[in-house]
Amino acid sequence: MNHHYKIIAQELHLRDQQVSAVAALLAEGATVPFIARYRKEATGTLEDTIITAVRDRIEKLAELDKRRQAILVSLTERELLTEILNKKIGMAQDLTTLEDIYLPYRQKRRTRAAIAREKGLEPLAREIFAQDGRNIKAAAFIDPRKGCESEEDALAGSRDIIAEWVNENTEVRTALRHIFTSESTIQSKLIKKNEEIGANFKDYFDWQEPTAKVPSHRLLAMLRGEREKILSLAMRPPEEKGIVFLLKKFIKQNDFAGKQVTLAVEDSYKRLLVPSLENELRNTLKSQADAEAITVFSENLRELLLASPLGQKRLMALDPGFRTGAKLVCLDGQGKLLHNATIYPTHGGEKLRQAGDTLRQLCEKYTLEAIAIGNGTAGRETETFVRGLNLPKDIIITMVNESGASIYSASDAAREEFPDQDITVRGAISIGRRLQDPLAELVKIDPKSIGVGQYQHDVDQSELKKSLEDVVVSCVNSIGVEVNTASVQLLTFVSGLGPTLAKNIVQYRQENGPFTQRQQLKKVPRLGPKAYEQCAGFLRVRGSKNPLDSSGVHPERYDLVEQMARDLDCSVSELIGNETARAEINLKSYLSDSVGLPTLNDIMAELAKPGRDPREAFTVFQFTEGVNTVEDLYPEMQIPGIVTNVTRFGAFVDIGVHQDGLIHISQLADRFVKDPAQIVKVGQQLMVRVLEIDIPRKRIALSLKKK
Repeated sequence: MNHHYKIIAQELHLRDQQVSAVAALLAEGATVPFIARYRKEATGTLEDTIITAVRDRIEKLAELDKRRQAILVSLTERELLTEILNKKIGMAQDLTTLEDIYLPYRQKRRTRAAIAREKGLEPLAREIFAQDGRNIKAAAFIDPRKGCESEEDALAGSRDIIAEWVNENTEVRTALRHIFTSESTIQSKLIKKNEEIGANFKDYFDWQEPTAKVPSHRLLAMLRGEREKILSLAMRPPEEKGIVFLLKKFIKQNDFAGKQVTLAVEDSYKRLLVPSLENELRNTLKSQADAEAITVFSENLRELLLASPLGQKRLMALDPGFRTGAKLVCLDGQGKLLHNATIYPTHGGEKLRQAGDTLRQLCEKYTLEAIAIGNGTAGRETETFVRGLNLPKDIIITMVNESGASIYSASDAAREEFPDQDITVRGAISIGRRLQDPLAELVKIDPKSIGVGQYQHDVDQSELKKSLEDVVVSCVNSIGVEVNTASVQLLTFVSGLGPTLAKNIVQYRQENGPFTQRQQLKKVPRLGPKAYEQCAGFLRVRGSKNPLDSSGVHPERYDLVEQMARDLDCSVSELIGNETARAEINLKSYLSDSVGLPTLNDIMAELAKPGRDPREAFTVFQFTEGVNTVEDLYPEMQIPGIVTNVTRFGAFVDIGVHQDGLIHISQLADRFVKDPAQIVKVGQQLMVRVLEIDIPRKRIALSLKKK
């Protein structure tokens, strides 16, 4: 793979040595988080996103090499491989170029050109294509035994062969591909018979724009419309552009042969080149749109996973409902279920009074510190009920986004954790734990079900899964995991672990009691030296005799920290707690071949705040009282909201009326905004202005602009 490193370095604007170092570490079994955090000297302090990009590019180039080898084997077996062809194939740096080179030699189905060759018409095709002034005698190729009945049959077959030559010309395909890329227009038309069922695609019933400028969300919407047979799509340049190019390239004479070649060229363009290149363009645009949509989804997911945790507070969680009532659970600071019940705060009368009594009694019994209310059906009504109970002011009351909670409650993980509880209880527990620690709870849910994506069901599912898993892994390891309280699902995403080792850690914990030091991890079945190296720095053991066990300092650097303490004539604990002592450390004294300033600076940061949670502090949010439905809104109203989703065309905001409003990209600021993510992020609390309310279509337009 060494010959690829230079390509990757150029593409990502890195040094060859950086790419080589990342590749070597990956080959040794190192994970992206481990490389980014603990091998900064080797990579030149590359961030995890860049390391991930290097990893992905190495994998893509490996796939290219695999395809290259398969082509060489095929050509060799058929005795078609020449020295020149072998060199061309070896120099191809992308799959498109490689496939263009291979196209004339590909084993094909029985094409029109193949049938013409069976009729013995290739010599005639060569005479015509040469356009050298000779007298073309097509009649000489008439042979009824081979299926060539007339002179016109002979000419038609020859044109089919010429059309195939034109189609398989690498130079032609490269030039036309550029025309398709730069000058194509996407045209979307309604399929008339489906107009009534296609109202969601009304904007695209008669739409066209340059493919080079079509935004990803619009392309994915049109492709969905086509897939649902509401729309028909075409993506191609003006026909004359391609044909004029081909005629200039292939027509040498304005004689009989030239006219036959003209017919063949036009046929090749319309019948062979356009469908092929249009399909290529579709795939390219779809891949680009997928990549952008996946990036948006990944960015939103990161913000959601890294949302501020309330922390280890005793709380009540309510999963509201109108007909079935609100499922209520009480949890301790570690998320353990203490009590569950059902109350009916929206039924009025005696049931309303009973609900109030129950809630007050439970708050007192379990000395609750917070109440989490799911933001789904009856959420605002339940919130109004809770706030009207005049509970102690120190009890935090807040709404929690419950997207995906029902998915978790029906999952194997939920059934395994709470086998004796029904799905409604599990859903309420998930809502409460989400408030305590969003990351620890959300990792139990398929990221696609969390509701922060854009066309997530339309994009390449394997690429989406891979990207979202990378985000989860990055978030989990950036925060660190307490090994004695973490779930199997959370441990699964720790560097070097995975489902099997995660289960083994939990099982060991259950059989032997809590871990008291990091070293004990080595006793976990199947957790060998390599896995320990990869995971140890990200697993915290609070209360360990060694204070470094609760920090992000890797065990491989414990000796170094202990040497620092000895040099200052103090213990490691005293070093951690004494800012004055740490200030006396001369980092340059501890430099070595394997330890540079990046690692030393990270160690000092950990000693200052060991195991520090990098997430922002939790802030309480409250919707406007009395504004519970779309009908309660009016233009120019100022109202608080929480960003629930960021897309390339704007941001959706929950303002507490059971229907998110949209801040279009043009309304995000009093200046031009290219990317909404530069202005807002998922979970951000905003004060927005209502622009327009469309009740029939359930659309709310919002703005962050000044009037």
